[in-house]
Amino acid sequence: MAIQNLSAIENMLSQMRAVAQAASSSPAPTKGASANTGGFAAELARSLERVSTLQNDAAAQGRAFQMGVGDASLNDVMIDMQKASIAFQATVQVRNRLVAAYQEIASMPV
Repeated sequence: MAIQNLSAIENMLSQMRAVAQAASSSPAPTKGASANTGGFAAELARSLERVSTLQNDAAAQGRAFQMGVGDASLNDVMIDMQKASIAFQATVQVRNRLVAAYQEIASMPV
């Protein structure tokens, strides 16, 4: 079950990275646009990276706890895993909203 969840998470992250990559390959911002922040695509990529880091750290800490390596307590492992889960759920909700917005815009008459 955990392996299926991890593969589903990795699949979702790869899809979101592909969307971020496609968004970042859009035309350069105009003169009036704020170019110093990197735009929406850069922020989306940073968010995906943070979620991925949270998940990888939580998984590594869980494995270390299972093997008895290090000084990780069960409380810390569970809290980090819940943080990673909540971050991923929030990311999925953002993706769902983006897809819904895209579909709404795509279905508008020209």
